[in-house]
Amino acid sequence: MANARIYLTGRVAIEHGERLVAEGAFPGRQGRLAFAFLTATSGRPVSRGELMDVIWPDEPPPEAESALSAILSKLRAVLKSAGWSSSAASIEARSGSLAMRFPSGTWIDIQAAANAIDEAQGALRSGRAAAAWGCANVVVSITRRPFLTGHEEPWAVGQRTLLRTLLRRGLECLAAVSVSNDEPALAVQYLTEVRAIEPFRETTYQQLMRLHAGMGNRAEALRVFDECRRLLRDELGASPSPQTEAIFLAILRDGTPSHRGIETKLK
Repeated sequence: MANARIYLTGRVAIEHGERLVAEGAFPGRQGRLAFAFLTATSGRPVSRGELMDVIWPDEPPPEAESALSAILSKLRAVLKSAGWSSSAASIEARSGSLAMRFPSGTWIDIQAAANAIDEAQGALRSGRAAAAWGCANVVVSITRRPFLTGHEEPWAVGQRTLLRTLLRRGLECLAAVSVSNDEPALAVQYLTEVRAIEPFRETTYQQLMRLHAGMGNRAEALRVFDECRRLLRDELGASPSPQTEAIFLAILRDGTPSHRGIETKLK
């Protein structure tokens, strides 16, 4: 049977050969959260107390130990329904600790994204644009999907923050490859998405200003600076950095500085 694929982004699911365990098969909100946490931390044991804090961050229910045992029992049944024997995939309990174990080669989307961004940036640094492009697209395709929609538990919120950072890094990598391929308009598209994700990231405005100016669109470059200036003033009571001001003044003075070389700033 082919290696399994586990999805925690989008809708929680397991694909294992011809079998698909859809989100509805998991034991409710708490079961999905417990499965996501144990899967994301697979490879290291977690205490029962740590898992309880993830599932019930405010206050555990009466008989919390029994409630947790019931959730774990249902998750073990989910693993079985995916076609695994208990010796192949299981939630191991030893000395008060729990650990999710999957067969070697099991693909887990958020772990694949984390690995792919390192590969993408390594390929970018070594000048292998095609490899960087492929790996970065893996990152972006995974991290664009929502994570545990409707869950506002601290661990889920924190994981979304990590995934958003991976998405930003993936988009920046795609922008750098686009510039190296002399496709500045495509780089602008990726960096515009970065700006929407992290609107206070000033380096993104700097890169967009350079790209627009390099394409001969001086007015748009100046508009980007004005947007940055207004956002910082209205939301933070701050002004653009000297670096951003310098790019603005260079565009006013020189008109259309080249966008070539910006890919090294994106690495």
